[in-house]
Amino acid sequence: MNEKIRIGCGAGFSGDRLEPALILTEKGYLDYLVLECLAERTIALAQKRKQQDPHTGYDVLLERRIEGLLPLLLQHKTRLITNMGAANPIAGANKILEIAKKAGLKVKVAIVLGDDVFDQLNGEEFSLEGSKPLNTYGKLVSANAYLGVDAILPALATDAQIILTGRVADPSLFLAPMIHELGWDKENEDLMGKGTVLGHLMECAGQITGGYFADPVTKPVPNMDILGHPIVEVSRDGSGIITKVEETGGLINTQTAKEQLLYEVLDPGNYFTPDVVADFRSVRFEEVGPNQLKVNGGSGKTKPETLKVSVGYQAGWIGEGKISYAGAHAVERAKLAGEIIEKRIGDRFDEFRVDYIGLSSLHGESVSKGTSPYEVRLRIAGKSNEKALAQLVGEEVEALYTNGPAGGGGARKYLNEVIGVVSILMDRNQIHPSIQVFES
Repeated sequence: MNEKIRIGCGAGFSGDRLEPALILTEKGYLDYLVLECLAERTIALAQKRKQQDPHTGYDVLLERRIEGLLPLLLQHKTRLITNMGAANPIAGANKILEIAKKAGLKVKVAIVLGDDVFDQLNGEEFSLEGSKPLNTYGKLVSANAYLGVDAILPALATDAQIILTGRVADPSLFLAPMIHELGWDKENEDLMGKGTVLGHLMECAGQITGGYFADPVTKPVPNMDILGHPIVEVSRDGSGIITKVEETGGLINTQTAKEQLLYEVLDPGNYFTPDVVADFRSVRFEEVGPNQLKVNGGSGKTKPETLKVSVGYQAGWIGEGKISYAGAHAVERAKLAGEIIEKRIGDRFDEFRVDYIGLSSLHGESVSKGTSPYEVRLRIAGKSNEKALAQLVGEEVEALYTNGPAGGGGARKYLNEVIGVVSILMDRNQIHPSIQVFES
């Protein structure tokens, strides 16, 4: 049992930068590194990849991240916890062993299974978002429950250097090693609440070090080109100090922490996780040094009897086309182009929109008033359940080259399948996590 534990967060989403995790592992004196790389739509897309190829379905950057990290993790005796297993932790573990073998390294990987509950759906469950049955949304492609520390702790009880999970609650990735190393009782709701506060502050990585906080006019953040990711040093009483590697850029203070504390939180007094219903209202911040923030407070109530399940479904296709107009009357020509295409095909789509990027694409023309710009980019998008119809949008935009108006250039067309996501609640007793251990 330890008095303190140091945890770093090297990634806050699937496409996050690679180097912060390397810097944290090499210079952060970490006990644990967490890579939080999974979101609702991310795992639904991973399930689609797995259906097409059973050897895939893990995070698309897993190979590149592990190739760089594995030697450092072993050298510095830092354990990695990550949800990069996504829809296929078994395939992800095998890929890690393959990387280790090529590098001449020995590694043990423990994977967490049980979040995939797709086979337990009957389609009649009601979604939380629309209060209508799942089978009215479209063909279902995935269903993954948000597991908690109960699923991760057995993996930590092995001596595996890497813990690879699928869908687990983001704060649980941090709370589990706190329980494991600090000897916390899972039934101590206040400690679970405090640990969840720290996990929530850490989970988005660069957001709390100033990344999503920064505004060069009102909230300047230094050296953002080398933005550091956060480290939390957690004490047995549930308090923590959040900091970063000294020579990295960014900013950690009360303001950055307050913004992250309330990120994606509807009710600060009732933040539901699989481990506890956390109460953030008693959280206090104290700046104890440059980029050193002490976090105290937070509490908890009994964990919920149900777990959130993220359900992915096929939601049709989006066709998109873009073209630019510049010079005199650029806006007028772009608007004429939009009108042409809307008259030709607009009424055939479930959803159809015309945007003038740089002019009114964010807030509409009622807000975006001012001098007529010298250039504008027209964007047209249509959503349909028919792939061929969605593809027509880009084709029509491209045809503007010779069918007018004058001076269009830089046309591009895109076609993307849409994966929709809704949520349901499932009795936690229906969900049975397990672990497997792989060793090179």
